[in-house]
Amino acid sequence: MSEELQEVGRVSHFFTKISVAVIELTATISVGDRILIKGPTTNLEQTVDSMEIEHEKVQRAEAGQSIGMKVKDRVRETDIVYKIV
Repeated sequence: MSEELQEVGRVSHFFTKISVAVIELTATISVGDRILIKGPTTNLEQTVDSMEIEHEKVQRAEAGQSIGMKVKDRVRETDIVYKIV
């Protein structure tokens, strides 16, 4: 069974000290989804443990929204975010 990557957004900002990525969404994403953040020097796979919109925890976010999410490693602006389906 092969895994597919569905593009769900891109990183618009990264806060180094707190290791939080701001992601502009182009598709729906939910807590529990497995994602891959990929760029020229980034290749990070992780599960969405929690995300916030305007400092409110949410379980799910839609295209057009911007979320903050803790990431395990450094990511960079313009990195593409994929959902592993």
